[in-house]
Amino acid sequence: MREKETTLYIGPQHPGITGNMMVKLKVTGDTIISSSTHVGYLHRAFEKLIEQRNWLQSFTILCRFCVPEPDPMELTYARAVEELEGREVPERAKYIRVMVMELARLQSFMLWYAGQSGSAGLYTLGQWSVGDRNYVLDLFEMLTGGRVYHMYIWPGGVRRDLPEGFKEKTLKTMDYLEKRLDQYNQMLFDNTIFQKRAQGVGVIPKDKAIEWGVVGAPLRGCGIKSDVRIDEPYEVYDKLDFIVPTAEGGDIWARALVRKEEIRQSISIIRQVLDKMPEGEYYNRVPNPMKWTIPAGQVYTRTESVRGEIGFYVASDGSDKPRRVHVKGAAYTHGVTVLDKVLKGQNIADVSFILNSLGVCPPEIER
Repeated sequence: MREKETTLYIGPQHPGITGNMMVKLKVTGDTIISSSTHVGYLHRAFEKLIEQRNWLQSFTILCRFCVPEPDPMELTYARAVEELEGREVPERAKYIRVMVMELARLQSFMLWYAGQSGSAGLYTLGQWSVGDRNYVLDLFEMLTGGRVYHMYIWPGGVRRDLPEGFKEKTLKTMDYLEKRLDQYNQMLFDNTIFQKRAQGVGVIPKDKAIEWGVVGAPLRGCGIKSDVRIDEPYEVYDKLDFIVPTAEGGDIWARALVRKEEIRQSISIIRQVLDKMPEGEYYNRVPNPMKWTIPAGQVYTRTESVRGEIGFYVASDGSDKPRRVHVKGAAYTHGVTVLDKVLKGQNIADVSFILNSLGVCPPEIER
């Protein structure tokens, strides 16, 4: 007797779903036959909204592309504008930018620990990591005045210099997080539940990874070494010593192993930046934003975020507003194309588990 086919909807209210999105599943029993991603529950049309604002007003929108990780959006857009105009960035500002990017990676990794462990029913680790994430957000608040949205990196450098005592507080936080990682990893990676749930689940075939447009930790979890910070260095990444970790298998376990090492690399990079940061200016001031025009032209810049490569195509017609802005991010590829392919044949209990491992951010899909 043929088993009945059922349609099942997971999200947007499901706590395991990454943000406000829904996955529509066709299942027989508890096995997924097919899936499709549905968004439309959050933000949309960011690209067009940016085109209606001047070059600096856009920054309040950029942050909404991915709420948990807004800083790569700021940097990628700022670099595009700087390249179009030919504006130089002070060396000190470049170091500060790298520090901000790595702090953004750290707080995002804390959320990943929570989502990945929580999806496996290991809620204690999620409570730990979200609590420890607040120490990183404290640093952002001290530096920028905001905990989540910062509007700190903009064309010409950064909005303000490091406040007094920031270096010491940052180093103290790095020491604390580094010690906590041993406890995190013991609870997660040494846990039989996580091992059995992660190994061999949500596999991305190595020979399909690039064809499908996979980036970031999911790509490196297929054994492919790719990172914009190394492949096409920007700011001062070429002056820093760090590695790009990889793992074999293409499953949730491999992606977790990559992120496990990446968080330690981010801590190391932050320490190097604070040690090597030169004195000097932090901002090459731009003209009055209401009268600031950018020479006609077009440019594509890319940055490595915690979710993978973020790319901005920005075109100017010489006016005070962008003529065209288009964003290429990991979420659209991972949350639509890859997710639909990977979920086929999996158990319905693994949907949110797989989704968290891919690093999907729904607003970026709706952009």
